[in-house]
Amino acid sequence: MKALHWMTLAMGSAVLLTTACRQKPQQMTYPQTAKVDTVDVYFGTEVADPYRWLEDDNAPETKAWVEAQNRVTNEWFSQIPYRKDIADRLAQVWNYTSQGSPEQIGQLQFYFRHDGQQNHAVYYVKDLSTNEERVLIDPNLFSEDGTTSLAEVNVSPDGKYVAYSTSKGGSDWREARVREVASGKDLDDHLQWIKFSGFSWDKEGFYYGRYAAPKAGDELSASNQNQQLYYHRLNTPQEDDRLVYADPQNPKYMFSLELDKDFRYEFLYTSSSTNGNTFAFRPRNSKGDFVVADPDFSTNTVLAGVVDGKIWVYTNYEAPRYRLMAFDPAQPGQENWSEILPESKDVLNGVKLTKDYLLATYMVDVSSRLRIFDKQGSFLSEVDLPGLGSVGGIQPVKDQNQFYFTFTSYTTPAQVLSYNIENAEMQEEFVPQVDFNPEDYTFKMVFVEAQDGAQVPLSIVHKKGLELNGENPTLLYGYGGFNVVYSPRFDVRLLPWLENGGIYVNAHIRGGGEYGEDWYRAGTLLNKQRVFDDFILAAEHLIEQNYTQAKKLAIYGGSNGGLLVGAVANQRPELFQVALPAVGVMDMLRYQHFTIGWAWAGDYGRSDDSAEMFHYLYAYSPLHNIPEGSTFPATLVTTADHDDRVVPAHSFKYTAALQEKYKGANPVLIRIETKAGHGAGKPLSMQIDEVADRWAFALFNMNEVYKK
Repeated sequence: MKALHWMTLAMGSAVLLTTACRQKPQQMTYPQTAKVDTVDVYFGTEVADPYRWLEDDNAPETKAWVEAQNRVTNEWFSQIPYRKDIADRLAQVWNYTSQGSPEQIGQLQFYFRHDGQQNHAVYYVKDLSTNEERVLIDPNLFSEDGTTSLAEVNVSPDGKYVAYSTSKGGSDWREARVREVASGKDLDDHLQWIKFSGFSWDKEGFYYGRYAAPKAGDELSASNQNQQLYYHRLNTPQEDDRLVYADPQNPKYMFSLELDKDFRYEFLYTSSSTNGNTFAFRPRNSKGDFVVADPDFSTNTVLAGVVDGKIWVYTNYEAPRYRLMAFDPAQPGQENWSEILPESKDVLNGVKLTKDYLLATYMVDVSSRLRIFDKQGSFLSEVDLPGLGSVGGIQPVKDQNQFYFTFTSYTTPAQVLSYNIENAEMQEEFVPQVDFNPEDYTFKMVFVEAQDGAQVPLSIVHKKGLELNGENPTLLYGYGGFNVVYSPRFDVRLLPWLENGGIYVNAHIRGGGEYGEDWYRAGTLLNKQRVFDDFILAAEHLIEQNYTQAKKLAIYGGSNGGLLVGAVANQRPELFQVALPAVGVMDMLRYQHFTIGWAWAGDYGRSDDSAEMFHYLYAYSPLHNIPEGSTFPATLVTTADHDDRVVPAHSFKYTAALQEKYKGANPVLIRIETKAGHGAGKPLSMQIDEVADRWAFALFNMNEVYKK
């Protein structure tokens, strides 16, 4: 556990809308947004912040502004004739059963399943001895409107209990409870003010991280500091939980604790940002200090297991593409570490242990490879996967040489497979049936060369036989930050876009982890502009190669990807017809003042770090660089009132400034979801509405029709 931080193509004859239906709606009059005389001074430079008042999401004035903006947005959308058709198709194609990889404990299997119509996936338990399956946790019963979701779930080692947490309205705050597996009933245990934490069990309870209760009204915006690790014993009140670790001298440190499978050691992870951690350990139930094995906050070191008395770690210590190392607990210094799997040209994504073997997941040009080694590190074989795609959810069966996993690609809905290492036999455990024919589509990867010589991969998906005539509506997606990789995976939300002759492109730009630590660091801090340059390069390539043209090109990204969209729209407004920034980090001078924003400084730097860092951030901050005039993409900003990861003030202030400065005819709208957060746990009905609005907005502003 490292808690430092997701179609039938035979459409018949197309129904074309009339020319009148294809005209853009009459431009709306935006609500007037009041301005205040707030000015900050950074290293002698005065920076006005006229919409500072929108940072207070509890103020009546802010709530009135939200209501006024939503009215304008809803009225604009009411004029799009095919918006409902897109929503109907989404509901139709989303209506398929999906299932997660099972965790097996003895004769019990635990897994999620979604029937395609429920707001949330349901957590099941299955007794393999009787083949009886039953619902263990149904989050659809948590709230009538579906806005309370199941967040974390962790089964006790004996399979008797499940610790689970819930989130209300999409918030990162969690409440935890414990359910008895045999009876399906909750114990009296009830834990609150948990955030950025999972659960790590021993035989009698579990470890978790929590914060002090925030002041009333500040729950969704106050800075999160002074996290503490606690141990909770079953059937006791939270106030009796034992404090395991805290560091009041470093209030911004975050912690998580993990046990090895035999409960011999406690492993402590400490982080000061969203990437990198120190790694320490001590014998179980020891009252002594933790022994630090990796003291460097800039490296990632994670427990792989304890084998023959040695501690195995997956790490990028002196290995930008990661390796597997081992050390003796009596000599934990890094100079004493030894290699089990050395660094290679392929990125080592993770390691799992079975009874006699180790499974290593590698990434090769963004796609997964699954390789089997013996426990001396000798290569034995590579699992023959169904194609180029992504492996996930690897669940070894304890004391066996069998494991479960999921496989997905852009044209393969996630399926559950099992693999027996002894006889190299793979079995299909669950294959979803989707109203979609993968044979009608093609996926390819192309590489475009950046100015510094880097080869930037682009994943491109579209219908087979699509004519590259420069007229195709194209959706260009990017993220580019925090070492995150958006690898090939099936996304049902894209099907109406692809069915309609659209092209989807995933740009694997710098700032992600596609090629290890170097690729990631090349897009951080004073290199952040390189992320935007890579994305612009991708757009130019699509136009040069006649996939599309500027008037048919939409750009989309969320969170750090919302920052990406805002920055490149400012820098090259003529290059895109539509911009879709979702829950974006738009104020790069003040992001660190809200909730967990301070932890992003490892990627971004801070405006108060130095004059150099301030000027660099100020030069690309979406809020502060909106070009005045009549050239800017049609823009739909999306956020939610319970987003306590990237607070909605970012989107509020950005939208107000954009509506003020842009003088052209393209619409500039904000869609503000209520009782929703950064994205996780959003009910299905809410997701369908949001995606339908996004695709309708893009197509309409490209002067495209939606064919049904």
